[in-house]
Amino acid sequence: MGRNTRKRRTPLATKAIAASAALALGGGGLVWANFYASAHEDDGWSNRTKATAAQVATIDCPDVGQEISEVPDQARGEVDGELATLDQQITEAYQRLAATRDAQVRDGSYVQNTILGPLKDRRQVIIDRIQLEINRAGGSASEQLDNLSPCTGKPAETTDGQQGDGQQGDGQNGDGQQDGGDQNGDGQQDGDQNGDGQQDGGDQDQGGDGQEGDGQQGNGGQAGNGPVAADFQDITTVQPNSRNLPNGLAANGRGGSRGSFTTKCGTNSNDNHNTDNVIVAPGVTNGAHHLHDYVGNQNNDAFASDEDLAAADTTCQNQGDRSSYFWPVLRLQDGSQDFDQNDAGGGTEGNVGQILEPKAAELKFVGNRTSRVVAMPRALRIITGDAKAFVNGLANANTAWTCTGFEDRQLTDKYPLCPDGSDVVRLSKFQSCWDGQNIDSANHRTHVAFVQGNGACPNGFQAIPQLQVRLVYEVPTPTIENGVVQNPFAVDTFPEQLHKPITDHNDFINFFSQRTMSKMVNCINSGRKCQ
Repeated sequence: MGRNTRKRRTPLATKAIAASAALALGGGGLVWANFYASAHEDDGWSNRTKATAAQVATIDCPDVGQEISEVPDQARGEVDGELATLDQQITEAYQRLAATRDAQVRDGSYVQNTILGPLKDRRQVIIDRIQLEINRAGGSASEQLDNLSPCTGKPAETTDGQQGDGQQGDGQNGDGQQDGGDQNGDGQQDGDQNGDGQQDGGDQDQGGDGQEGDGQQGNGGQAGNGPVAADFQDITTVQPNSRNLPNGLAANGRGGSRGSFTTKCGTNSNDNHNTDNVIVAPGVTNGAHHLHDYVGNQNNDAFASDEDLAAADTTCQNQGDRSSYFWPVLRLQDGSQDFDQNDAGGGTEGNVGQILEPKAAELKFVGNRTSRVVAMPRALRIITGDAKAFVNGLANANTAWTCTGFEDRQLTDKYPLCPDGSDVVRLSKFQSCWDGQNIDSANHRTHVAFVQGNGACPNGFQAIPQLQVRLVYEVPTPTIENGVVQNPFAVDTFPEQLHKPITDHNDFINFFSQRTMSKMVNCINSGRKCQ
């Protein structure tokens, strides 16, 4: 079986990123702009300036990790670290975009010359390293990766003739003013952190009040990076059974293996959070750039080995389930602050507001409508959905937003506005076809697959139990007036993903005991309901 175990990672990638950031700041360490604090300051901009600067809403970079199909085992750690550096570079470039709106208005080539051009050069350095590491370990890196270094500016959405112009509500400007990075006390900024040890020269323009980097995004939200009114839809206006994504079909049905196995692991009432992702960025602190809820396994962080996870405590009632279940938190952007307001992955990267604990977190495994299922291998890793779907597109997206009492009506790229007495629901139906060999793959996708339209697995894959996650939240329904949403809720995202609902995703690492896994498979294949 391929890649059976994952050893505890040393924080080499983390040290490399921190070192490069420190170099970019003259050795002073990584200092982030605080989105929330500046979102309350009056920028005094004209409407013309706001509309013009908001034309480039975010940064769209090809996802290098999804284009790498094979990485030799001995190079995986280095490649994972380099991919995390690419994410870091995009975060810093987006923050610069948000911090230089005045300069962008005055100079139409500013974004290309000062942000996107240097970003391309930095990305190429990292892509070259990835190719070298793969080839040095005996692999064959595609030269096509060189085509992935350029990024583009993604325009703001236009809805009903209006460009998102920041949310006004509860005394919040929602205009995304940003501190602009590390201020020297004289209105000047140290410069951009490149993630590769290079420095831009700190040419951020300062406005007349000494605060150029106010980051008016036109992107809405408490931190100026989403969501906007166009990201919400009244659930009662959605047609039943109209979900329009091919991913995330229910694997079970009236035939085949009709049983189920439910595991009860709580709702993260003990506040187990971090901004790591041990699947995608092992050994990298804040590899996710957004906060996760964790239930089940209590030892999941960037440096956890398979042995660490197997020996960990669990919040699951069935102690035979030490699996890790994790997803990005949902927040209420009501002007409040939470514990991570000044932390990377939290408020300093645009993830602001009150963290909402699910009212219910239901974890159920079901069978396959055309066949029996086989046991999942120990340490199998599955990511469903795409945290970068707003810029990546829908190929790996797997979202379903709905409301209690209306769960046959599901939204993929909108948050639901639920009627009184109805709660917000997030649904995830995981890939349930396994290649029979690997517990992970280079792009964390190709070792598993979704069922096809008829419920069968693709050729070369075999059916495993399908994890279905249902998260329920009691959250006040946002109001929309004059094209502006007040008190929105939103899922945590990478900063440049603007809190779009299409970016929702869910993660799972299997650490069921052999005995409990056998019970699950037997229950499902015999048509029984077990827990």
